[in-house]
Amino acid sequence: MTDLTRADAAALADAGKAAQAKYDDLRGRNLALDMTRGKPSAEQLNLSDGLLTNLSAEEVRDADGTDVRNYGGLAGIPEARALFGAYLGVPADQVVIGGNSSLQMMYGALSRAMTFGVVGGDGPWRGQDPVVICPVPGYDRHFAVCEELGLKMVTVEMADDGPDMDAVEALVADNPAVKAIWCVPKYSNPTGATYSQEVSERLAKMPTAAPDFRIFWDNAYAVHHLGAGLDEVADILDLCTKAGHPDRPFVFGSTSKITYAGAGIAMFAGSPANVKDALDHLFFETIGPDKITQMRQVKFFRDLDGVKKHMDAHAALVAPKFAAVDGALERHLGGKGIATWTRPKGGYFVSLDVLDGCARRVIELAGQAGVKLTPAGSCYPYGDDPRDRNIRLAPTLPPLDEVKQAMEVVCAAVEVACLERLTQG
Repeated sequence: MTDLTRADAAALADAGKAAQAKYDDLRGRNLALDMTRGKPSAEQLNLSDGLLTNLSAEEVRDADGTDVRNYGGLAGIPEARALFGAYLGVPADQVVIGGNSSLQMMYGALSRAMTFGVVGGDGPWRGQDPVVICPVPGYDRHFAVCEELGLKMVTVEMADDGPDMDAVEALVADNPAVKAIWCVPKYSNPTGATYSQEVSERLAKMPTAAPDFRIFWDNAYAVHHLGAGLDEVADILDLCTKAGHPDRPFVFGSTSKITYAGAGIAMFAGSPANVKDALDHLFFETIGPDKITQMRQVKFFRDLDGVKKHMDAHAALVAPKFAAVDGALERHLGGKGIATWTRPKGGYFVSLDVLDGCARRVIELAGQAGVKLTPAGSCYPYGDDPRDRNIRLAPTLPPLDEVKQAMEVVCAAVEVACLERLTQG
């Protein structure tokens, strides 16, 4: 492959004509493909259909004898707290089981911090000009929550082992308004990075000007490997406790991309003080969660090994799609100097970087050829990618043959857009 960034004008002109011809051919096929969101495919959802029939009328009492059809059980049934405590690596009594959405639990935790403050703090965050650190590229829904609630966002760059900790430590050291950081510690959205032990330890130990600083530890992809086994990530609760900051982490997870995306269960874990504080507020929000769904999921998995075995079946369905994405990118763009991309070992996304100033044009061209991609800038606060280069690819939902077709279009669009930029100087 020729590095197009080093080619002369004549070579760029020839490459531009070839790329345009390829793109025009693909555009003429009238495709209608969608790679915008990280959703499970129908085949993945089918893996959990046993949930629909696995609970009889005689099995409606939990380990405490509570009828799960009735009100109550604010923290979740004991069996679910035990199973998903093991999933998160924390004691069962430090877990709260919620509804189907971990995003809702994160929104709730952040909105309560704004309204009431947190354990160890000096009152509501609202009115203190709170700032949240956002590693980028990152998860658009995290940023949307901050924007909705009126928290200012500042960015730090993501590396292969987590956020730039020198930048994080500098931000938290002197400014008490810096109240929190978003973290997706394993198979991060969208890069697939897993936080190293060193990064996790620095997050736990770092001095912060705000006594009520919080780590929003969204372990969304804890068991979502692509066939090569699970990455290891540190126990942030244990690290923070040993560092003298037991209340610093808020840990979240869910089974929404494990069982049914619309009918999984979400979970929150934290220090005993944080759990008590959360339950004290939840008392006013709900009479109790959906305990029948909790019981179904416990019966379905039985134990953590059951969860892991189930995720092996997911990996068998998803890994070929990620391989197709990487294969197309390497085949069409490798060595040309106009794109780099991640090769994640888990999670739901591939992060593609093109030449500066080209991401919006790539997405426009792909859309004109029948392939919908996540809008440019989505992985940055306020939708603003300052270099206009990042594109999030979500290959899980479409069938494999559609992923392959879509990637042909994406690669052609990258070539056309980047050659336009290079020839313009």
